[in-house]
Amino acid sequence: MSRPPNDVIIVRYGEIALKSRNVRDRYEKTLMSNITSMLDAMGASYDSVSRDWGRIYIHTADPAAAQAAARVFGVVSVSLAITCEPTLESVSSVAADVGQEIIGEGQSFGIRPRRTGNHDFSSREVGIACGDAVWQRIEHQGPSVDLTNPDVEIFVEVRQNHAFVYTDVVNGVGGLPLGTQGKMVALVSGGIDSPVAAWLMMKRGCEIIPVYVNNDPFSDETNRQRALECIRVLQTWAPGYSLKVYEVPGGEAQVSFLSDCQRRYTCVLCRRMMYRIAAGIMEKERAHGIITGASLGQVASQTSQNMLAETCGIHVPIYHPLIGLDKTEIVDIARNIGSYDASTRPATCCTAVPEKPATSAKCGDVCGEEAKIDVEELLRTALSGAKIVEPSEYS
Repeated sequence: MSRPPNDVIIVRYGEIALKSRNVRDRYEKTLMSNITSMLDAMGASYDSVSRDWGRIYIHTADPAAAQAAARVFGVVSVSLAITCEPTLESVSSVAADVGQEIIGEGQSFGIRPRRTGNHDFSSREVGIACGDAVWQRIEHQGPSVDLTNPDVEIFVEVRQNHAFVYTDVVNGVGGLPLGTQGKMVALVSGGIDSPVAAWLMMKRGCEIIPVYVNNDPFSDETNRQRALECIRVLQTWAPGYSLKVYEVPGGEAQVSFLSDCQRRYTCVLCRRMMYRIAAGIMEKERAHGIITGASLGQVASQTSQNMLAETCGIHVPIYHPLIGLDKTEIVDIARNIGSYDASTRPATCCTAVPEKPATSAKCGDVCGEEAKIDVEELLRTALSGAKIVEPSEYS
């Protein structure tokens, strides 16, 4: 007897369930919209997307839709399932059909029951009924029941109006639906760290506005292309949101730092100018903060003293989602999200980096160096030269 075909993907979420009813309703609708956008972008086939209390459903038999949904921020896990009636007779029959197909000779199995809604039976009774039905169907194969570490698991979820039987749970990325936490300006350099930082804030529901500060003539086209390729990867995680990418010239400010300020402060001064540029774009775009790829102590410019000096007098929220991660952890995330290859392509390093950069800059000293130059004019020049990068350049 063949098993019924899969016909639905169960989509589970986490934190959304903790929100108030109105917020939860809004987040669920955003999540459904984001799922639809991802399904369309990845070419998965589906009939519709619907929701029930605590669940979202994609009505399809296409396994590719499960992989697409798992990439949507806010999705905790997905399962390709068979829909049946919410009765013991129906779920046990379907469980037996599934068990007969997937349980091999001498293998152990376990039923994982779950029940919600008003029924005249318990989750335990669901497990017993399904386990008995599977056993009777394949008894000649010498199976065994193992509820701790079985060879095969069969999940049975009974809800108020429907029940589902499935065998696999695919982990999603988790977080909150993209678009529920406002906009942030993300400084993207093209290195390993900054795209990961931007992605982590996207995972927390933030739309990002990528900003690439082009330090030509101290960097070249290889660096720019690497940054745009990283932005292209980030765009694949946000198919329903066309990223507005800014490219801002920073070379003139670098020339001023090198000619008029102590060389060892170059990186700190550069970072402060980047924050000012990002703050200007943040105000224009009505965003709520700036995202950086800083990881404490990873390089000379990212000591706690330098990071304090970099923000003196810059009164906007600056987020460092990588601050407590080591390089191995960051690289692992970069590989998982697909930005690692782009970030490690050959590119020219910034030639303005001093041989012995300051590692314990003080606010007073940095402000003293800035007094030697016209910071406001350099900022105006940079922002006036800002341009929007067309999607064709990074898509």
